[in-house]
Amino acid sequence: MDSRAVSPVVEKLLALGIIVLYVGLLTTTLYGGTLPAYRAAVGTELGERTLAEATARVEQAVPPEARAGSARYRVDLPSTIGGAAYEIRTDGRTLVLVHPDPAVGGRTRPVLPDRVDALTGTWESGAETVVTVTGPPGELTVELEER
Repeated sequence: MDSRAVSPVVEKLLALGIIVLYVGLLTTTLYGGTLPAYRAAVGTELGERTLAEATARVEQAVPPEARAGSARYRVDLPSTIGGAAYEIRTDGRTLVLVHPDPAVGGRTRPVLPDRVDALTGTWESGAETVVTVTGPPGELTVELEER
């Protein structure tokens, strides 16, 4: 009996098995560990940048001189972070980013002049956000608002 005709079939089946095994291990590695860790790191970084951007916009909204009146500035923020909604709220004179993922979030204190009496309000993700400055020259109120 001649078994030479079986050798090419066995070789092809072994090569195909090795390729399927390699692709399976690569997919498991990427989706099981590498990609979720990368997505979490990106979410954390985006949260930090969003909070820094919000803080910068609040600081820029306060007029440089003691002037009365009001001002309103639009603030562009991402609609989601890591695929989830979030909010930025005030806590005294501090901005706090609240997110369902505990790794995403934080707090920062804007550098505001002494003539600012209050920092109030909340921004929900996905809304059109503005920062409003109102009040007499020595008693300004900075408020986070949505339109």
